[in-house]
Amino acid sequence: MSIKIDENKCVGCEKCINVCPGSLIYKNEAGKAFIKYPKDCWGCTACIKECKVMAIKYFLRADIGGNGSYMYVSEKKEELEWHMVDRKNNGKIVVTSRKEANKY
Repeated sequence: MSIKIDENKCVGCEKCINVCPGSLIYKNEAGKAFIKYPKDCWGCTACIKECKVMAIKYFLRADIGGNGSYMYVSEKKEELEWHMVDRKNNGKIVVTSRKEANKY
């Protein structure tokens, strides 16, 4: 499990940097977030929930059945939409309240 940060979408708000419990996300010279060692990602998804511009994708590795699948989160008022996309680009959306998503 790991995250990938899209530098083109990142706005440099630092929210992901501030919530990462492993201090794995850094800022580059351009002010964009990046993860230096993706394999060290704990998979907590805290950064994904905080990214308002959907610049972070969470990849599900083959070791847990992902085979190239990923997910990202978008926000609508007090709800989070968890977008899950498989390797064939088929998608599914699961909606949770922000309050419920943060209790895990």
